[in-house]
Amino acid sequence: MNHYKYIAISGCIAVASLLSGCEKFLDKPLENQQRSEEIDYTNLSLMYAPVSGVYRAASDDNLVHWIDLSIRCVREDDYEQGAPNPNDNPELMSIKNFQRDVTIQSYWGLNQSWISYYSLAIAANNALMELDRFAETIPTGNTADAALNRQYQAEVRFVRAYAHLMATRLFGDVPILSDSGDIARLTTIEKSTAAEVRQFIIAEMDACVTDLEDARPNESRHVGAVTRYSALLLKAKAAADLAGNDNASPYWDTVLEATNEIITSNKFSLYPDFYQLFKLPGKLSNESLFELQYSDFGLPAGDIVRPGVDWGTFFRWQGPAGDQRGSPISGAGWVPPSQDIIDFLTNRGDDTRLRTTILYCGVDGNPATFVETPSGDRVYGNDFGTKYFNGKTYLPTSQMTEGRFEYGANNNVRILRYADVLLLNAEAKVRKGQSGDEPFRLVRQRVNMAPITGVTLEQILDERRAEFACEWWGERFNDLVRTGRAQQVFGSNFIPGQSEYVPIPQTQIDANSNFR
Repeated sequence: MNHYKYIAISGCIAVASLLSGCEKFLDKPLENQQRSEEIDYTNLSLMYAPVSGVYRAASDDNLVHWIDLSIRCVREDDYEQGAPNPNDNPELMSIKNFQRDVTIQSYWGLNQSWISYYSLAIAANNALMELDRFAETIPTGNTADAALNRQYQAEVRFVRAYAHLMATRLFGDVPILSDSGDIARLTTIEKSTAAEVRQFIIAEMDACVTDLEDARPNESRHVGAVTRYSALLLKAKAAADLAGNDNASPYWDTVLEATNEIITSNKFSLYPDFYQLFKLPGKLSNESLFELQYSDFGLPAGDIVRPGVDWGTFFRWQGPAGDQRGSPISGAGWVPPSQDIIDFLTNRGDDTRLRTTILYCGVDGNPATFVETPSGDRVYGNDFGTKYFNGKTYLPTSQMTEGRFEYGANNNVRILRYADVLLLNAEAKVRKGQSGDEPFRLVRQRVNMAPITGVTLEQILDERRAEFACEWWGERFNDLVRTGRAQQVFGSNFIPGQSEYVPIPQTQIDANSNFR
């Protein structure tokens, strides 16, 4: 039996800077809606409101905060230093070099990452309490609304589980934030091990999968909501982490079963144009299993999505820095792609992925020069000499709503996609002595790479690097850690057993000494 250690959430929390006060989750404004102060829980037409709020919370910096993404990105060899100016947030360079000292532990950015993940978990727990209130009013015999309530709860639990995956991949041993237990234990609770957190995620997805819609997200009741297949992929990812580099691990059976179910559903396919996958034509494609949704509703200006939220930050922080002569193709220039990933894609002849992932800033970063993107936008150099920016966050001017100037405006943030299913499936098969050629072939075929017969584990891991290069969730770093290849790539700076995770923030340790 697995013994999980829980933080209880049954009301308001004002610990460790997570929340500043207590309020019903539904008392927060909903997406694009006005609502009254009082909640009528007998009005089942409002039942989706807390679920919508959790999706909103995920997109309101809790999964896309610029410093959290910088911390995750900078640990990979696919990225350069965090900020275009090395003197800006120098702690990021220390994190890149796998240092674990007092300065890093006290770094505000680490605490922000912690707050982001656990604020999202708290939002999910509050939403679950609200859904329970709705469930209490559903008349006996109303099986349709009872099933809908269970589905909505499962969607929320998925988001909560994903927040835990991000937390444990960054910090290692972390608390499991659950909606059960004694709130008095909040400041004395112990951490769960990284393995226990992954086991918790698998158990949650097993509990949720039967209640979720048997559909693609883009054909769900609420378009873009997570479905049964989103849960199966999250389960597979947690299981792969637990299996590590042990081919005999039973968790590879879990990975294979979950990914096989997604594949044999015949509901998903790779979006045919890799370049456009990350732009407006690829929003909520048949490849998507989970993405954060944004919209400008076709309007030329204004913060349309929700008041007070700078929803373009995710894109702008990765956009090209410097004077872009009034072009909307501009940004802060943080975590630019590394020469390593450029050389890797170039040397393997991976032209489609190179063209999509890597875009150029002027000639050698010279502010007086420009380079045209594949879509015809001019990008000038910059005073920092940064040569590249992330093409997967680039939205061409030609696809922007007329009158809009925010970099990336109206685009979604892709999180889970079918290519991950296929490559995990191929890996599980090869580790179990089976052929992974077919799922591997499909991923390569989409980007015009030749098929390989008798594909090996090393080739699959290389394909994962190429496919997910610069996709901001830390897949490359996680793959290196779980397969024991990190020191081989990073050298003596990486110390096995120490460098896999960043330290828990000092602010959180001060609030709970068990986090030491």
